[in-house]
Amino acid sequence: MTRLRAVAARELRAYFDSPIAYVFLTVFAGSALFTFFNVQSFFSRGIADLRWLFAPLPFLMILLVPALTMRLWAEEEKQGTLEVLLTLPVRDHELVAGKFLASWTLLACGLALTFALPVTVALLGKLDWGPVVGGYVGSLLLGAAYLAVGQFLSASTENQILAFILALVVCLGLYGVGTEAISGLFADRAAALLRSIGTGSRFQSIARGVIDLRDLVYYASLTLFFLTACVIAVRARRWT
Repeated sequence: MTRLRAVAARELRAYFDSPIAYVFLTVFAGSALFTFFNVQSFFSRGIADLRWLFAPLPFLMILLVPALTMRLWAEEEKQGTLEVLLTLPVRDHELVAGKFLASWTLLACGLALTFALPVTVALLGKLDWGPVVGGYVGSLLLGAAYLAVGQFLSASTENQILAFILALVVCLGLYGVGTEAISGLFADRAAALLRSIGTGSRFQSIARGVIDLRDLVYYASLTLFFLTACVIAVRARRWT
């Protein structure tokens, strides 16, 4: 556990020692709030509802999460620190988990910057906190899955740009396959299967305030799958 915390702390320092963390937090919170107040016209609707705060977050994370993860391993290769990192008395799964926790913490900080919004809306009107809690939980779970995908792809290539593009495509595919725009093109049984494997429909369900154990297991399984794949990719690098 001590080694895990050390890896996570190292990665967090690396984020904040560069402009990455500050740019991410500014763009993430700024885009979410801009969409909520301007694109969705919160004040003109006159309803104490935060549904439109969470609606664009999946697409926002599809764009921004790969920017966080593309450097996690590819940057180590570029700077020549990967060999040193792999020779440290730290197990592969601890390296992967530490990097994941650091990036997930940064994502949670971005979400925390928007928390003043539900507090303010609750002061202006009667706010249903169920969808608010569901929206934040769903965002954290969805973000965890995307971070795991991005880290695996970063560990699978030495090129940061390629890692970014691949992560963006995979995350977009995972989200889109469960949406009505895609699943609606198929028969009932196939459509139900697509919705069950897509991150989009799962997120929409949680964001409505319905936290189903099956959705939690789905996101946990997806995250663990790609983190395990990342451990295998790192182990392959160790022996090459």
